[in-house]
Amino acid sequence: MSLINTQIKPFKAEAYKDGKFITVSDAHMRGQWSVVLFYPADFTFVCPTELEDLADHYKTFQALGVEIYSVSTDTHFAHKAWHDTSEAVGKIRYTMVGDPTGTICRNFEVMIEEAGLADRGTFVIDPEGRIQIIEITAGGVGRDALELLRKVKAAQHVAAHPGEVCPAKWKEGEKTLAPSLDLVGKI
Repeated sequence: MSLINTQIKPFKAEAYKDGKFITVSDAHMRGQWSVVLFYPADFTFVCPTELEDLADHYKTFQALGVEIYSVSTDTHFAHKAWHDTSEAVGKIRYTMVGDPTGTICRNFEVMIEEAGLADRGTFVIDPEGRIQIIEITAGGVGRDALELLRKVKAAQHVAAHPGEVCPAKWKEGEKTLAPSLDLVGKI
């Protein structure tokens, strides 16, 4: 069963953000757009390149009213240590959530049970707490913040404009489609 359009499940976890340890929960992801980015582990190879890419575009996401949460099965203590020792990860200003019990990973169905690590999963959650976008990639395949940003803008546009849909490669300001009988067989 797909998680698309389902409500996120309850959770509570410790996190690292802006030099502090904080507690976050599913309630923090309601009332705004959120991106939850799962990655396998701190102190690895592909993960810091993805997290840095998101850090480089974080202000753009914030300008759209989107908060970012990165999640791995590491603790919030490990997140702080990695943040303090990696130039790439040190750029991060968004919330780094620790999930050492794997509860959040299991809630989003990205837990690799035999490894105790998360798959490389990306989830876009609307202000009502419903999952609108899911992307899962193999461990060796990094993600692109600009492509994610394009998808978030499309999801926000569709949410704000009922009856419109965004075609492939749609970018903000471009023409959308209004599904109707008139379009059947003409695209």
